[in-house]
Amino acid sequence: MARPDFEDLVDTFAFLDDWEERYRHVIDMGRALPPLGEAERVPATKVEGCASQVWLVPEIEGEGTGATLRFRGESDAMIVKGLIAVLQTLYNGLTVEEAREVDAQAELARLSLHDHLSSQRSNGLKAMVARIQDVAARA
Repeated sequence: MARPDFEDLVDTFAFLDDWEERYRHVIDMGRALPPLGEAERVPATKVEGCASQVWLVPEIEGEGTGATLRFRGESDAMIVKGLIAVLQTLYNGLTVEEAREVDAQAELARLSLHDHLSSQRSNGLKAMVARIQDVAARA
C-alpha cells in the first residue's frame, strides 16, 4: 500500500538509468526540504542509531486511528536528508492506521535503496522507519 507520490518516485527511479542518477535525485529531494528550527533539533526529536545526526518531528492531525501522520526532518548529511524526503513521500498524509500497516522494507526495496547504501546508512534508515512506526503506534 503506497501513496501515489511514492508510486511516482518508484516510476522516477525506474526511469533513471543508473544508481548515480538516483542518488543525485535523492539528494535533490533532501535539498528541497525546509530546515527545522533550532528548537526542533533537540534530544527528543533526535533519531538514535544513525551515523549522522537526524531529527524527525512528528505532526499528528486529528485523533484516533483516523488521525493523519506527517513528519518533518533534517540531517547533517545530504544523502540522509534525501532519505528523510523519501520517507515523507512514503508516509506523509497517511492515517496513523495506514502508517502502521506500511511494510517500509518492502516498499523501499522497490527503490533498491538497501543495495546501494552503506550498512551504516541502511541502519540509520531502519532507525528512522522505527521512529515513524513508533509514533504511529502511539497515536
